[in-house]
Amino acid sequence: MKPSIAVTALLTLGLAQAVSAQEAAAAPPAAVAPAPGTAHPKAPLGRWITESGNLEVNIAPCNPAGGNALCGKVVRVLANRSMSAPGADMAAADARPALGMTLLSGLRPAEGSSSEYQGEIYNRENAKTYRVNLTPAEQEQLLVHAYVGIPLFGKTQVWRRPAAEQGSGQ
Repeated sequence: MKPSIAVTALLTLGLAQAVSAQEAAAAPPAAVAPAPGTAHPKAPLGRWITESGNLEVNIAPCNPAGGNALCGKVVRVLANRSMSAPGADMAAADARPALGMTLLSGLRPAEGSSSEYQGEIYNRENAKTYRVNLTPAEQEQLLVHAYVGIPLFGKTQVWRRPAAEQGSGQ
């Protein structure tokens, strides 16, 4: 009996992860993590426009008095387009106003990565919270990968800096 495609894919994934782990073990040690309360060198700080163009989100320390977690709060509402039904207005499952809402929370540097952050993201369209990985991409782009369970089963969005912050290179 032949293994199913899903089993084959999982086995391949496991082998790829094992190879990655071996490569990581052979690599030189990573830089020392920053002291608590200081920004990570590749921290996604600043303002970002969501892929849908609906919201401007400011990523900053959750607690400016201390701690190294980052949060993302809505600082400007630009539109009300649906992410799940392009071209339609969004009917948010969460009736609270978007302005001031915390969409990203508990963002911390990912273990073994110099630029990725991990935490949670809230989707007000369906009122659900997902795990999220944030990775700075090109100069003014942030890859936002939301998922349930394992990152393989998720969706990546590209957030961009607002025009006023282009070139700030935070």
